[in-house]
Amino acid sequence: MDRTSTMQVSQQDFEKAQEQVKLLKKDPGNETKLKLYALFKQVGLTYFPRKPTVSWAASREDNARQKYTELVSSLVSAESADPKTDTSPGESRHGDYETVLVTTKNSITKIMFNRPEKKNAINHKMYREIMKALEEAGKDDSTIAVITGNGDYYSSGNDLNNFANIQPSEMEKMAKDGAVLLKEFVGHFIDFPKPLIAVVNGPAVGICVTLLGLCDIVYASDRATFHSPFSELGQSPEGCSSYLFPKIMGLAKANEILLFNKKLTAAEACAWGLVTEVFPDSTFQKEVWARLEAYASLPKNSLAVSKQLLRSMEKEKLHAVNSKECEVLQERWLSDECINAVVSFFQKKAKL
Repeated sequence: MDRTSTMQVSQQDFEKAQEQVKLLKKDPGNETKLKLYALFKQVGLTYFPRKPTVSWAASREDNARQKYTELVSSLVSAESADPKTDTSPGESRHGDYETVLVTTKNSITKIMFNRPEKKNAINHKMYREIMKALEEAGKDDSTIAVITGNGDYYSSGNDLNNFANIQPSEMEKMAKDGAVLLKEFVGHFIDFPKPLIAVVNGPAVGICVTLLGLCDIVYASDRATFHSPFSELGQSPEGCSSYLFPKIMGLAKANEILLFNKKLTAAEACAWGLVTEVFPDSTFQKEVWARLEAYASLPKNSLAVSKQLLRSMEKEKLHAVNSKECEVLQERWLSDECINAVVSFFQKKAKL
């Protein structure tokens, strides 16, 4: 096959991808739209063109076309997987959730972040649904609760679209409401009455890293990473990490993570005390769930009482830390420094 025929096939794939974008059932989100737009620009097109005209000669344009096609393919695959209906035999599904999948099996309630097409980024609705799921798990007949992610990511942290399209006149209300929501959200983790186990199946970012200090056990795949880029975004720590991280790993190491945006591998996070144990990704799910099922067979009330003994001495302190962190974050969100950092983040994404 000569280069001309290869180009024709590539052009057909590209045109097919454009049609597939229009048929997506879910909005891919601003971040993905910006990427698609940037790739269109590189091949001389505008977003969602009616009659694309492309010069197929330049390798840069070929590369952009290829990346565009691959990105659309991943979006289509994510929809085709339909993860919301993916439950195993004997697993009962809870409630009417959109952003999380909550199931119970073998005395384990599993709360799964369920926005794989957005790398499980947490938007406002997801915050509220996780709180609801924790409330229900705390009262149901399960022995332990598990938090994990659907897809390749554990969670990419806050959905920065939470900060997008906010009018200047709405900024103060946004910051105040956001701080109230965050305080309540973290409070649910502080007060959770049963053993709470994080099963970190992939990269974790931001608040989903800081909350790990409030979990009782953290198991991670060896492909997981841990990153809290607060300074990069002009923000400050949350999830009680300003208190728990120095206590867990020492002040110097906590500073690298919380001040200077250090990204940890799973092995580093385990060595630093944030992660309990790391497993090979190929056997991660099998090994971890076998262990969790053994834990769930232990006397339920004994586990709950023992957890409360371990946590009771610090619960008041943790709530005070949570309040202070949210107060500082509210100020940060209104600062020019934070606003400029978030704008810069979106601009960088648009250029990818």
